[in-house]
Amino acid sequence: MDFLIQAGQLFLALSILVLLHEFGHFIPARLFKTRVEKFYLFFNPWFSLFKKKIGDTEWGIGWLPLGGFVKISGMIDESMDKDQMALPAQPWEFRSKPAWQRLIIMLGGVTVNVIAAFVIYACVMFYYGDEQLHPNDLKAGVAVSPFFEKYGIVSGDNIIKINDKELKDITDANVILMLRDGYKLEIKKENGSIKTIQLPEDIDMELFKNGSFTPFMPRVIGATIDKVEKGSPAYKAKLKKNDKIISVNGKKIVYYDELQREIYFAKGKSIIFEFKRGNKLFEKNIGIQKSGKYEGKLGFTPLSLKIVDKKSIKHVSYTFGTSISEGIIKGKNTLSDYIAQFKFVFTKKGASAVGGFASIGKMFPPVWDWQIFWLNTAFISMALAFMNILPIPALDGGHVVFLLYEIITGKEAPQKVLEYAQYVGFFILIGLMLYANGNDLFKWLGWI
Repeated sequence: MDFLIQAGQLFLALSILVLLHEFGHFIPARLFKTRVEKFYLFFNPWFSLFKKKIGDTEWGIGWLPLGGFVKISGMIDESMDKDQMALPAQPWEFRSKPAWQRLIIMLGGVTVNVIAAFVIYACVMFYYGDEQLHPNDLKAGVAVSPFFEKYGIVSGDNIIKINDKELKDITDANVILMLRDGYKLEIKKENGSIKTIQLPEDIDMELFKNGSFTPFMPRVIGATIDKVEKGSPAYKAKLKKNDKIISVNGKKIVYYDELQREIYFAKGKSIIFEFKRGNKLFEKNIGIQKSGKYEGKLGFTPLSLKIVDKKSIKHVSYTFGTSISEGIIKGKNTLSDYIAQFKFVFTKKGASAVGGFASIGKMFPPVWDWQIFWLNTAFISMALAFMNILPIPALDGGHVVFLLYEIITGKEAPQKVLEYAQYVGFFILIGLMLYANGNDLFKWLGWI
């Protein structure tokens, strides 16, 4: 059931965004009196689930849910309609229009995806508001990744400023460190003293390679198991859902980060876990991997945890005007952060982390939550905009490159070049899709 709910949310989000993207091409094409032969949600090789001709355009729904398309007359696109291109150009065709009009038509889809993200973020801010946990309101400090102990930052500390700027929300610290060049931290220690720590400029890559993607989080109480990953140390030790870990090597566990710390520093060793199952106490001696998939990990998801400073979480409401400005800021940050994270893709760990539809689907919760649904939809909209504008033939960005060449040189790219570019782009996209979804399959099988 969880899978179906997540898949349903992904399906709806992509359907909305694909329709908006294709309307982004359709509207300027019609404004410039360019004929649009087909407008499809999803692809329709061999047959369509639905189709209806209205005017010059066939509107339809395909059976292959991998996107959508508009077929514009007189354009070399994924349809590879060479017969049409061999005929004399007609005034209603794409190729007959000025280069600047063709450029606007090609940029329309990306533009609409970006605008849609801004609008969704603004609407979410206006309707739901926001929740923030200011560092100064933390009584228990933050849960800090054990990785940071070598820099003198430990759980219980407070992160007050990064790069001399105060944080609105403690969780903002993670994205600032990973994606926004946050090196200089102002720390408030448990004894009240203030300490400034200068991190190395490659701290983002260090954190990524170490697997510490969220090094700073609000502290939470307890360590009760929810889901155990198959093949993990926890699975081999036969730990089960609702088992509550009481102590590690005789040290009582109060905060979840205390458990994480004990496991992290026990790499390559065996440690004794005392846990409660029902009303009975048990002990297990579990070996912690020194390397590999479960390096410094047990391999389980904790049950919903109680945030120590939950009462300090503040709800922030926005007026219509401020929600627009906040939506634009969030949209800009989402796009810049998405682009920034590509530096990790070109590493061995990053390449194996690339995922396809299954990974995207896991972004959605196993219960239907409209706020999270719309936030994820806005994020995917920004991601689609960026991916579509990449200068890869067969994507909008590939067409834009050839149009810019034509505008600058005054010469159209030869038709044969455009045709071969479409083929190359098509195979690149198929290869990337197979790679990303293959990674999902290998993760599911436990191979990576």
